[in-house]
Amino acid sequence: MPFAAVRDIEIYYEIHGSGPLVLSISGSGNDLRSNPLRSEGALEQHFTTLVYDQRGLGQTSKPDEPYTMADYADDAAALLDAVGWSSAHVVGLSFGGMVAQRLAIDHPARVERLVMGCTSAGGVGGSSFDLRLNDTLEPDARRRASLELLDSRCDFTVDPPVIAPGLESLVALFTRLVAADPDDPARAMGMRRQLDARADHDASPDLGRIVSPTLVIGGRFDRQAPLANSEYLAARIRGARLLVADGGHAFMLQDPAAWPIIVAFLNAS
Repeated sequence: MPFAAVRDIEIYYEIHGSGPLVLSISGSGNDLRSNPLRSEGALEQHFTTLVYDQRGLGQTSKPDEPYTMADYADDAAALLDAVGWSSAHVVGLSFGGMVAQRLAIDHPARVERLVMGCTSAGGVGGSSFDLRLNDTLEPDARRRASLELLDSRCDFTVDPPVIAPGLESLVALFTRLVAADPDDPARAMGMRRQLDARADHDASPDLGRIVSPTLVIGGRFDRQAPLANSEYLAARIRGARLLVADGGHAFMLQDPAAWPIIVAFLNAS
């Protein structure tokens, strides 16, 4: 399995597809093992795509110490070094969009074109919902709360419950994600460390330093990272374009027009 010695940790990564180079940065709690079809994704069909488990998650090291958004950005830059990429397009979704902001601010030469979806600048730019607030919920309640955050059209107060279009496939995924992994006792700690860093994220004073051509995507029905947060990002990043997707926090599963727009943006000269 491909691991890279990156700063103080070992990062698990994979490279799929062919074409221009893309670094894909995933959201909170993501573990590559939870997506067995990752080599067949929209990015992988058009680009050479580097995906990885972030610090504290999946098969990557989980040091029990505070993490910062700068740590995550520096990890990403060092991973590019490890695989021999001087720069790449960067696509960051949700928490990955926060990391992408910091990467583009602190390591501007590494980011060619930048796509950020369903994310937030923090501070005066608005924060995403603090997922630590769901930690005390029982698994079923946490699953319901997670779906309601993804899309404001989800409603578990009625019988049968209403699941927003396109989210049906996530019900089983959330069942797997909220289950404890007895083979990885550090999983909960690593996730908590990530959520702490996420809660402290505030790139709003530095957004003007982003020089990469940027596409910001917000979901019309997103309750986890409200559309107003995407509007703020697009307004503060020089020349940024805003796309309002017909979906919520998981717009990539709900709006079939979104991925072609992302692909076209990344392929633009």
